[in-house]
Amino acid sequence: MKTAISVPDDVFGEAENLAARLRISRSDLYARALKEFLERHADQVTTTLDTLCSDIDSKPDEFLVRSARKVLRSTEW
Repeated sequence: MKTAISVPDDVFGEAENLAARLRISRSDLYARALKEFLERHADQVTTTLDTLCSDIDSKPDEFLVRSARKVLRSTEW
């Protein structure tokens, strides 16, 4: 997909130099950088959710257990 973006001149210059050093296209450099940025932020979401889940009492109450069993018994596998 093509898109147009605005980048500060100094960042653009550094990106041009890096792309030349790595012998990759500017498009490839920007795609790699964006992918890495997205992955880093996805990891932060996962870490935050893991932390929240660890704070929750992991022992289900008896009502939840009975309800889950009832649903599983009546579900066709």
